[in-house]
Amino acid sequence: MGDGGDREVRVLRNKREATRYRVLVEVAERQPAVSQREIAEAIGVTSQAVSDYLRGLIEEGHVRKRGRGRYEITKEGVDWLIGHTDDLREFLDHVTENVIGEVEVETAIATADIDEGQPVSLSMCDGALHARPGTTGSATAVAVTDAESGDAVGVTDFEGIVEYDPGTVTVVSIPRIDQQAAPPDADAVAARAVDHDLLATAGTEALVLARRADLDPDARFGTASAVTEAATKGLDVLLLAAAPAMGTHTSALREADVSYEVVEL
Repeated sequence: MGDGGDREVRVLRNKREATRYRVLVEVAERQPAVSQREIAEAIGVTSQAVSDYLRGLIEEGHVRKRGRGRYEITKEGVDWLIGHTDDLREFLDHVTENVIGEVEVETAIATADIDEGQPVSLSMCDGALHARPGTTGSATAVAVTDAESGDAVGVTDFEGIVEYDPGTVTVVSIPRIDQQAAPPDADAVAARAVDHDLLATAGTEALVLARRADLDPDARFGTASAVTEAATKGLDVLLLAAAPAMGTHTSALREADVSYEVVEL
């Protein structure tokens, strides 16, 4: 990471550098009236230690004293703080993308017996990730646990892309109870449900309609996110939505770039 990385390592590994950084942050946040006792309590050191750090920061030109209990960060101090903060951000990005990402473990359903360390192929089925022994699929991984067929198995070291078709959503718009000239057609809803993998209801009118159609909803709460996630995992969803809930659900579908159509009964 070059010079920035070296500077960052000192801040993380050297307690004195880390404390100087935190003291300077506290000064910048609290200026001009700076209480050494409050800083000491905030970062877990003694007031005398804060006093010593402030004296050093003043000598280095990072902090300027304006009177008793009054300090302010200088331009040099701001530059020093920004430099170290940028380095820390760069390091955190590195950890997130290159370290955590490399050891990420997902859970899949084993389609056959799998041994720890065995290469597997990944596929999406019924909205869930599945793993089968071998590397013949478009996406592969390595099992980190043993599993019998049908059990959950941990997988990591992913390569390739899991190929599957995203699902679609049919949104059935249901008028509010005070705007219904007649009860919505339950038979029409039952007929549509046959062609979908999942049924969700949003609103009391929607739940009542589902029950009239002898249907048991798969999702009744948090349906905006549930429907979106189901569709992105390849499931076709029938959403019965009362009029007040329509906007929230269609907005979520548009934001997730999920294909949907709105129909009325």
